[in-house]
Amino acid sequence: MDLVVRGVRVVDGSGGPSYTADVGVHEGRIAAIGRIPGGGRQTLDGHGLALAPGFVDMHAHSDLALLRDPDHGAKALQGVTLEVLGQDGLSYAPVDDRTLGEVRGAITGWNGDGSDVDFDWRTVAGYLDRLDRGFGGEGIAVNAAYLVPQGTVRAYVMGWGDRPARPDELDRMRGLVAQGLAEGAVGMSSGLTYTPGMYADGAELTELCRVVAEYGGYYCPHHRSYGRGALAAYEEMVALAQEAGCALHLAHATMNFAENAGRAGELLALLDRALAAGADLTLDTYPYTPGCTTLVALLPGWANEGGPEAVLARLRDDATAARIRHAMEVEGSDGCHGVPVDWSSVEVSGVSDPVLAGYVGRRLDGWETARRLLLGDRLGPTVLQHVGHEENVRAIMRHRAHTGGSDGILQGAKPHPRAHGTFPHYLGRYVRELGVLSLEECVAHLAGRPAARLRLSDRGLVREGYRADLVLFDPETVAAGATFAAPRTPPAGIPYVLVDGRFTVRDGRRTDVLAGRAVRRGD
Repeated sequence: MDLVVRGVRVVDGSGGPSYTADVGVHEGRIAAIGRIPGGGRQTLDGHGLALAPGFVDMHAHSDLALLRDPDHGAKALQGVTLEVLGQDGLSYAPVDDRTLGEVRGAITGWNGDGSDVDFDWRTVAGYLDRLDRGFGGEGIAVNAAYLVPQGTVRAYVMGWGDRPARPDELDRMRGLVAQGLAEGAVGMSSGLTYTPGMYADGAELTELCRVVAEYGGYYCPHHRSYGRGALAAYEEMVALAQEAGCALHLAHATMNFAENAGRAGELLALLDRALAAGADLTLDTYPYTPGCTTLVALLPGWANEGGPEAVLARLRDDATAARIRHAMEVEGSDGCHGVPVDWSSVEVSGVSDPVLAGYVGRRLDGWETARRLLLGDRLGPTVLQHVGHEENVRAIMRHRAHTGGSDGILQGAKPHPRAHGTFPHYLGRYVRELGVLSLEECVAHLAGRPAARLRLSDRGLVREGYRADLVLFDPETVAAGATFAAPRTPPAGIPYVLVDGRFTVRDGRRTDVLAGRAVRRGD
């Protein structure tokens, strides 16, 4: 036996009662659970600790971070052992040279411009192979799965224009989605308030989802509105997935802005009706009220048409900039979820140009400042939007289809603390302090249920024969260190994390182990 953990409280990820046992690990697998006579090459005293399956971040933006940062303590220290990448319809495969350059510019605020990454892939298979190689052929900090990004696929085939797909273009997009799934992607994502994904109508999305269903994947939409029209946007996604016969996972399924205060029950009733009708449906949320996105994403869709350079040209033109302002402040742009923007709720969390660093941590005082930032930073700023409601957050996280996802953007001088704090915040704040979830329920939300959504047959539970992706934490002290004032502070109360049976975190500190690999559909 490589490792024996003695007398630990096993919270197995199923939602069932926890129990005390020894747990043995050998050759990357859970080899024994119960009373284990003798010791292993290593023995760990688990008294006072809980042992759980490693947490699965169902909504991660670590697409480049995993390739540039071997430490990746932002996630490893939280007990995350698997992240799902390719979110919100925009990522770096499949691409050609043109599309790659455009996507890099469009999501600089999420992942940086990538100047420190060797983009030696163009396909989903190539990207997953690159994750496997990691650093010096040793691997990456945690495991990673990938969603085919529908917006990137559309940009590849059609560019960044707002028009319907021709039949031949739809065929090409179907082919790219099928290829990505065949190469190991677990599903497809969309960003339907981001260009160019937002230009796809329901019929186009349904056809792509039929392909996803054929491969046993799932559809993960950032849908068309989280503000005015949020319920209609959820209804569209549920109906679309049902028509396509496709499993559905609703990304960061929040109900934000003043229009939706106290309305989580309406969303949950919609989901319950769909589940009762046989829908294969899950969702994820982060346990915070503010959201986080790029500043350019708040612009109306028509202003983003044509890609980053076209956006910058519109912002430079005074007359067009005035139209954008009117759409945002008076009409309520689709990029801001149909709600007129309240600049006082928009806080700058990061910029690409150090000259503009003085804006970080400040609330915007109006359109002209926003325009100046967008032009000066070439669409790079990320922002927090203080538009959520605590009662909605708590109600949604209780739902039986709920899973945890950080939506963590790691860029910027002052990122959202969810990137470094989501999982211990669930355990410390919402389990121990508030009792919104029991410990057993919460671990099921963070490990067992996500692994089931990903159809992983040997992850997400503490079972003999399962992979030894494990986290040991102290239920009495676990807490997020990250705050809005200090968003990169490490968590407390998580002394040990194992990936593939190897300690990636020991005594609360990141080791140099790189045991993570790409997790492909069907693994």
